[in-house]
Amino acid sequence: MRVLMFGWEFPPHITGGLGTACFGLTKGLVKLGTEVIFVVPKAYGDESPEGFRLVSASDITLDILDHAQQEFWNKIKYMEIGSNLIPYLGEEEFEKLVEEEELQKTETTSSVFSKRFSFSGKYGKNLMQEVSRYALVASSIASKLEYDLIHAHDWLTYPAGIAAKHISGKPLIIHVHATEFDRSGEHVNQTVYDIERSGMEAADEVITVSNLTRQIVIEKYGIDPSKVYTVHNAVEPADRPELEGIQKHVKEKVVTFLGRVTYQKGPDYFVEAAHKVLKRDRNVRFVMAGSGDLLNRMVRRIAKLKMGTRFHFTGFLTGAEVDTMFAMSDVYVMPSVSEPFGISPLEAMRSNVPVVISKQSGVSEVLRHAIKIDFWDIDAMADAIYGILHYKGLQKMFAHYGKGEVDNLKWENASFNVLGVYKVALARRQ
Repeated sequence: MRVLMFGWEFPPHITGGLGTACFGLTKGLVKLGTEVIFVVPKAYGDESPEGFRLVSASDITLDILDHAQQEFWNKIKYMEIGSNLIPYLGEEEFEKLVEEEELQKTETTSSVFSKRFSFSGKYGKNLMQEVSRYALVASSIASKLEYDLIHAHDWLTYPAGIAAKHISGKPLIIHVHATEFDRSGEHVNQTVYDIERSGMEAADEVITVSNLTRQIVIEKYGIDPSKVYTVHNAVEPADRPELEGIQKHVKEKVVTFLGRVTYQKGPDYFVEAAHKVLKRDRNVRFVMAGSGDLLNRMVRRIAKLKMGTRFHFTGFLTGAEVDTMFAMSDVYVMPSVSEPFGISPLEAMRSNVPVVISKQSGVSEVLRHAIKIDFWDIDAMADAIYGILHYKGLQKMFAHYGKGEVDNLKWENASFNVLGVYKVALARRQ
């Protein structure tokens, strides 16, 4: 079986769990004998595709006179935004939406219709324009390659998946790693929601990363439950002996929050819980690793609570830095308000770090050896942190059994389930 797969990022150039999940799933599929052609907006040359073909959309030359593609181009919508729009984040406002229902051939000499688009591969102010252009390139790629089905990851690539299906007639699998309701709560960005819903409706089958996300897809987007499947994420095995015995350079215990500092991740609840812990024990240091639109607010709140000497900000951490941070941590906390899955707790447990996670996360569906609390219950969160820090038996139990539990959550198993969805999609066409 050969799969044409569309993603927006690929390790080591990632901003969160999306690229990590795509990489893990793709490697697992290859191990199971599936051929994968993975398309990204921009390849940097330092990626490490293991057994599959990586295609950079920036290297594809379009034939602007191709009539099959022109039919699709005539229907595409071009959108411009005046502020950053980043996957998994909310509250960014679109300043302008420009729709061109008919694109005339006389316009093909403009920069928008250059034969080769240069993608940034980032999430800047021209993101929606890049999403649309990526769909155009997808139509070209889809018309020239041989494959059995199409797999598109997250909303940024849904238009590309639809374009490929339009050109080829092949089955389309949409993979939902997060929804606009996770990013923005009930105050959804209508344009992004419409893209998500269009992708799900056009899909032959829909994969969600948790049962929590599956329910959102069914209830909020009106998708037929019979075509929505849950496939939980996994984690890459870690073999970093150089991190064993790493020095923290501080005598206090370290409690870590690692993720985007945004509403969805619940950083404010972490800060309030930290304040309660420090009232009981000043010999604790709290770390907030990441960046986001709430970062300045967190700094101001910590200053007001007079926790500056016990609270540290690292900014965004790369893969190796994440491993080092976990190696120095005694507890990891993920207080997400809405988390479709959440790979970071698995990464922490892989490093023998006990975790406290919110019940409002998809990963809570698969973990037994983790303390689960409601994101808003800062008393329970503080008690969980304090308990792990002060009762060695509790810490050792969660570290030992948690490590064993995570070691059994393999991407190859997740890929086996994805392969099952592929077979259903192909069978429906017969």
